[in-house]
Amino acid sequence: MAFFDLVDFDNHEQVVFCSDEKSGLKAIIAVHSTALGAAVGGCRMWDYTTDEEALVDVLRLSKGMTYKNAMAGLAMGGGKSVIIGDASKIKSEALFKAFGQALNGLAGRYISAEDVNITTGDIAIANTETEFVAGVEGKSGNPAPFTALGTFLGLKAAVKHKFHRDDLTDLTVAVQGLGSVGYYLCEHLHNAGAKLIVTDINQEAVNKAQAEFGAHAVGLNDIYDVDCDIYAPCALGATINDTTIDRIKAKIIGGCANNQLAAPKHDQALVDRGILYAPDYVINAGGIINISFEDDYCPDKATQKVEEIYDTLLDVFTKAASTGKPTGMVADEIARQIIAQGGK
Repeated sequence: MAFFDLVDFDNHEQVVFCSDEKSGLKAIIAVHSTALGAAVGGCRMWDYTTDEEALVDVLRLSKGMTYKNAMAGLAMGGGKSVIIGDASKIKSEALFKAFGQALNGLAGRYISAEDVNITTGDIAIANTETEFVAGVEGKSGNPAPFTALGTFLGLKAAVKHKFHRDDLTDLTVAVQGLGSVGYYLCEHLHNAGAKLIVTDINQEAVNKAQAEFGAHAVGLNDIYDVDCDIYAPCALGATINDTTIDRIKAKIIGGCANNQLAAPKHDQALVDRGILYAPDYVINAGGIINISFEDDYCPDKATQKVEEIYDTLLDVFTKAASTGKPTGMVADEIARQIIAQGGK
């Protein structure tokens, strides 16, 4: 593999491959940029088909964190890590201790936190070996509720821009993924009067959403074909791709997932279809915003900062409309400008 020629390499400052034979740890840590501060971003555990798939994923996620932290106005750079393996089979105290030791090797250039299949308990174990973690219980804690809140407020901004209304009453939202963040989002949407269509690989979560929110459940592949106003991808990335894009009937796309677009070309493709896209790293920044208050934690201040996502997205939508550019391109341009100016 021509590593430095990978499209997703994008001049990463550092990529570290970590292994520990005794615990079975196989991980990749990617530091995209420390221009605005230490790289901060969660750790994802996933049973990747190949090591190359894991590498591309961590590179894309890491770059996204650079832009996410810049757009959120945080003094943080961007980084991400992945642990390769089935979370239901390989999790152990020894593995997360080994991961903590691996983090020490970067001497604070990268600070990790929770992401897919990683809990506050896992981070607590790593924390026994390293100080370079965040989202710790007793401090900022679980970032998921704040990610969901920011996504909900971002959807309200999209509805304001696209439908010229301030409420979500009777709008139909197709939510793909009922993990910790996705389920919190459903709760916000339900309380706001939205109608929910849901899908998830976890049938127990689907049953719970049906019982608590009156949600209508569909198959994993059927979520793209439903009649809805909003499609909210809240599982893994790249669900907006060549296969699915013509099937989506929603007029707004915005969700908790990272890297929702399979390729940059899909940004323009959504514009061509009259679909308003809320750039993923802008709308789902609530969790990292909460973590940014880790050292002197105040939930009220964190919430106030998360609420800024609404205005940030309205600004992106307005600039996209005035320039004729896709929203993702506009957000990228703003983020790069913030980084070039050192966060000012």
